[in-house]
This record gives sequence, structure tokens and C-alpha cells, in this order.
Amino acid sequence: MANSIAELKQAAIVRTLRGCQLFAGLETADLKSIAAITRVKPLNKGGCLFREGAPAQGFYIVQKGAINVHRVNAAGKEQVIRVFRDGESFAEAALATASGYPADARALESSQVLLVEKTGFLSLLKQQPELGLRMLGSMSQHLRSLIAQLEDLTLKDVETRLANWLIKRCPDPESDRPVAVELKTTKRMLAAELGTVSETLSRTLAKLRQQNLVAVTGRNLTVLSPLKLRQLLRRNLGE
Repeated sequence: MANSIAELKQAAIVRTLRGCQLFAGLETADLKSIAAITRVKPLNKGGCLFREGAPAQGFYIVQKGAINVHRVNAAGKEQVIRVFRDGESFAEAALATASGYPADARALESSQVLLVEKTGFLSLLKQQPELGLRMLGSMSQHLRSLIAQLEDLTLKDVETRLANWLIKRCPDPESDRPVAVELKTTKRMLAAELGTVSETLSRTLAKLRQQNLVAVTGRNLTVLSPLKLRQLLRRNLGE
């Protein structure tokens, strides 16, 4: 019975690894090798996964839930780097440094993550160098995300940053047809991603509603006209 439970847990880990872009295309035997050095870590809502500077035990993959990776500045203000969800990996860079994790991470909701242990994975890399190339690809994706976020935060005001955030989620920014945008996190977290606070975000959404550019129902946002919203964005940017 105990063996059966262990096998089921191992099979669940392999399924999660297979669904992670980092390990896409790996053979089952390779996934099982990684699963053997992987631990399951459940987290309650608000639970801390790691803190900036803490010794790196390895990197993580979200099995279920949502993990907020962020930094806190000297004034105590939290800046969200990214929210990671099911199947996404993060903290891979910790494998290549002895300085510890570069940020804090906590669960936004009841979550479960996989910890791929550093020592075991580095041993696997020596046996399978192609895994290192996959790691570089994953880390470059995170870097592009950070660069895009930095560009967003340099935009002059919250209205412009919010309009830009919404436009990026419209398949065709030149369309005049409504587009539904599901907010997968709280408005407070979205505000943090945009470098502002909830009250300012609410006022900005209200302003966009008054201009008939956005409709808001709970966590569902609707861009009523991507084309008009993009025109607003261009005016704000002085284009």
C-alpha cells in the first residue's frame, strides 16, 4: 500500500514536470530521474516559500496555486516581479550562484510547489548537458519578462501603464470589438505589478469606465474597444 501511494505521488510529479516548458520533450526516463530529486512543498495562503538572500535549496515549479515573487525596497514597499502559476518554473538562476535567492516568494492562495533540489540537479546537468541549454532558455524568458516590466514602470503615469497592460492582453489591438481580460489575481496584486496602490488603480479603472473604454465586473475586465484604448495610450505617450 505504501509503495502504491509513493508511486502515485511520483507519477503526479512526473506529470507536472512534463507540463513545464523547461522539460518539454524530455523522455519519461529523464523526467523520472528529475522526479527522484524533487520534493513536494504545500503552502497555505500567505505562506513564505523563501526570502531574499536565503541559501538556495533549488528551483521551483508550481504544481497548483499562485506564487508571488517580489522584492521589498528600503521604504518597505513591495514590488511584484511576477506571479507564477500552474506549470511555471522560477528561481532557476539560484542554481548558478552562491548568493542565495534574489527575491522573496510567498503563496497568494493555497498552493503546492515542487522543489527540484540544487545538488541533485547539478549532478544531472553533468550527465545531460542539454538540460543546461533548456535552463538558459527558461531564464531568458524570465529576463524578457523583467525587461518588459521595467519598460512598463518607466511609463509616465498609472493610466498609461494600465492601458499598456490591457493592450498587451488584446489579440488584435487594432480591433474595435470587445475583448474579455480575466484578472487571475487580486486588484491589489495588479496594482503592485503596475507600481501603484489599490486605491489609485480603482480610480484609474473608474476613469477608463467613464470614457467607455473598459467595463469591470468582479475580476472580469472587458476592453470595449482595443483600438480606442490604444489611441489613448499613444496620446499619453506623445506619439
